[in-house]
Amino acid sequence: MTIKGKACIAGAFEHPTRKAPDKTVAQLHAECAKGALQDAGLTLHDVDGYFCAGDAPGLGANSMADYLGLTRLRHLDTTDTGGSAYLIHVAHAAQAIAAGKCSVALITLAGRPRTEGASGVGVGARLVTPNTPDVAWEMPYAPVTVNMYALAAARHMHEFGTTSEQLAWIKVAASQHAQHNPRAMLRDVVTVRDVLDSPMISDPLRKLDCCVVSDGGGALIVVRPEIARTLKRPIVKVLGAGETIKGQLGGGVDLTWSGAAVSGPLAFEEAGVRPADIDYASIYDSFTITVLMQLEDLGFCKKGEGGRFVADGNLISGVGKLPFNTDGGGLCNNHPANRGGITKVIEAVRQLRGEAHPAVQVKDCALALAQGTGGLLGSRHGSATLIMERE
Repeated sequence: MTIKGKACIAGAFEHPTRKAPDKTVAQLHAECAKGALQDAGLTLHDVDGYFCAGDAPGLGANSMADYLGLTRLRHLDTTDTGGSAYLIHVAHAAQAIAAGKCSVALITLAGRPRTEGASGVGVGARLVTPNTPDVAWEMPYAPVTVNMYALAAARHMHEFGTTSEQLAWIKVAASQHAQHNPRAMLRDVVTVRDVLDSPMISDPLRKLDCCVVSDGGGALIVVRPEIARTLKRPIVKVLGAGETIKGQLGGGVDLTWSGAAVSGPLAFEEAGVRPADIDYASIYDSFTITVLMQLEDLGFCKKGEGGRFVADGNLISGVGKLPFNTDGGGLCNNHPANRGGITKVIEAVRQLRGEAHPAVQVKDCALALAQGTGGLLGSRHGSATLIMERE
């Protein structure tokens, strides 16, 4: 069953806070849900499908559905692939709607990693749980988030001659956009030299190659097209989606490609469009190398040519060929709950509605892509691609 045109994103909300010591994670989920429902012109009583992931406190959907007061639920989904989960949720919501399982789906994300001091430079509890199957083989080498991405960056540089200067252009583009976002954590425009002069964190990744750590969250409302057309909001249709997991591949490890090489083609095929048709791209940007590899794997350029593709402002709205992350992305704006996938969909919706900041709004934006990654490029990660269209 195809989801092409079978569902629409009717509501989107990004929590305005970047540090929330005075709020619980459940409160943040609730405030995001309220914001997205208000954006769509709907209420909690309209919701009959709920989607959340591992960031939801307590017993996940059980706890959150009760806390939110969702009394009409007939469909649930708690798929968790890290930061990519929320793009998968949009696709699964569209599938559920197409199958008649629900009509109005609510997707929420929230977290407080900034308040709780979860920076990604230490070994987290997730990695040291004794029953985790990879622990015995990987924990002796003390993997942490940043060095597992640095591995991929170093290998890409070795294989293709990618340079730190080229990676820096991704941060430069993000900063050019973030200066127009009053809520962005980092609003100062930076240069390639600024990035190269920032402290080395895990060779070859420097401080400005890394995303911010923020509290906050977001929410989305996915509905039947018939419902979308009764609401007083621009209509954003879901055209295609793809999802996958890339792991160790039985020992055949190649760190130079991401799961986007699988999820991307699936989404483009279902949507019936090509990379050249995309007006705007939201690309998961936990680190600069994450962006570069996904752009290659999605087909915006050939493998190994990502460095040249991102250089010289090619990702800057109004300047380059492929505007990306016009809110500043995870590199400059926010990365709530260390799971930034939902924000990629939110900014894509803004672009398609014509509601992005005027300085970065893509003219006549009709077709947008959101790409999410969850996990570690250096070991195993989930990948999800979503293609949306303005009706």
